[in-house]
Amino acid sequence: MPKRKAAIAVGGVAALGAAALLLPNANASQDKNDTNAAGTNGTARTLKAADASGLADRLQKALGDAFAGSYYDSGKQQLVVNVADADSTVIAQAKKAGAVVREVRNSTRALKAAAGTLKTKATIPGTSWAVDPRTNKILVTADSTVTGAKWDRLQSTVQGLGSGTATLKKSAGSFKTFVSGGDAIFSQTQQGGVRCSLGFNVTASDGSPAFLTAGHCGVAAKDWSDSQNGQPIATVDQAKFPGNDFSLVKYDDPNTQAPSEVNAGNGQTVQITQAADATVGETVFRMGSTTGLHNGQVTGLDATVNFQSETNPGGTDTVNGLIQTNVCAEAGDSGGSLFTQDGSAVGLTSGGSGDCTSGGETFFQPVTAALQATGATLGNGGNGAGDQSGSAAPSASASDPAGNGGDQIGGSAAPSASATDPSGNGTADPSGSAAGDPSGSGAGDPSGGGSDQSGGGSDQSGAGSANDGSSMTGSN
Repeated sequence: MPKRKAAIAVGGVAALGAAALLLPNANASQDKNDTNAAGTNGTARTLKAADASGLADRLQKALGDAFAGSYYDSGKQQLVVNVADADSTVIAQAKKAGAVVREVRNSTRALKAAAGTLKTKATIPGTSWAVDPRTNKILVTADSTVTGAKWDRLQSTVQGLGSGTATLKKSAGSFKTFVSGGDAIFSQTQQGGVRCSLGFNVTASDGSPAFLTAGHCGVAAKDWSDSQNGQPIATVDQAKFPGNDFSLVKYDDPNTQAPSEVNAGNGQTVQITQAADATVGETVFRMGSTTGLHNGQVTGLDATVNFQSETNPGGTDTVNGLIQTNVCAEAGDSGGSLFTQDGSAVGLTSGGSGDCTSGGETFFQPVTAALQATGATLGNGGNGAGDQSGSAAPSASASDPAGNGGDQIGGSAAPSASATDPSGNGTADPSGSAAGDPSGSGAGDPSGGGSDQSGGGSDQSGAGSANDGSSMTGSN
């Protein structure tokens, strides 16, 4: 195979709002002001989002059990740290470090215990939950398929957690994977064609060029091509789904050039310099081949999503440790890149509900966890941090193997970023790679209750329609 350049290509036409925010200063700091040192009087520091994340990590270690979560106030550019059952010394310590300190009722331990109760009593397809540090509660979401006895059971469980512990809300859509038709990277299985999107180019632990995409894509098919009927150019090395939702796919040609960048459309690229953990409240950008560039905020961490299994009738596929956001996504955006304006790789599009007209919730596999688990590094030995590794056992096919366009990996040239452009030139591929919903609802994800949105008929039979959307994205 000739030497090729892997381009991280994504969505077709970038949304104007996001483009105005991100471009033309693609590599500029996400925040306007430089970080200011904390004063001796404990005045809250003005921080970039990336610096706020680092400070939050340090304070979590320093405060121990008193630490009850944190979030980034983007308006004031400050880190807000929750403390529970803390004495004046602990509060003074956090203030001196430059954070805004807020005393709250629920400790991290209490919130984790509540999440454990939800897992035991309310693992229902079409549900998700995540810690929301802004309210100091667990945010529980039920999609439109949770009705009747299932809704009563969920509502009763939430109420049983006690007043002030959790909030329950309904989502207008249904959790599903975002797989759909369009140009991207493809694979052929006995059940039909599968399609998905690329997330980020990486270097595997053995030094070979590779890329990250959704786990349900890698579980659905092993060999991937940059054209619908073309020869394979990359082979799945590791795939985790459910439990987690990430795959490491190695380029077959060891000379493939896989730059660490995301094509943001309009000739603009964002250099990806590091992997970073998400911070609630920070602004993030998502690229996808179907919907292009969109932005929004991180709304929750360590989210759990429960999908109805496509391979085990009546069963549930659960994905854990996801990032919850209000960034929109649609079928074809699966596996795409979630990143910050300053060039930090944050997540891989997994699934969710809603669309880019009405909005919704979208969940992402943390990149740091994927790098930790696979041993890969960003780009040419870039920073691959993170400790959230999760190992989910590969479950059924992630992307709908059937789909005409199953999960879309997207992109001709080396799979690069989010919905990679199939051509590999780096141009955004409008066709969208699917955002593989871990739930398997779409994209052949075994979990999916509804056919996976993966390309045209994500249902494993291959007959389903492309945007079926009935399945749920679950993350746990």
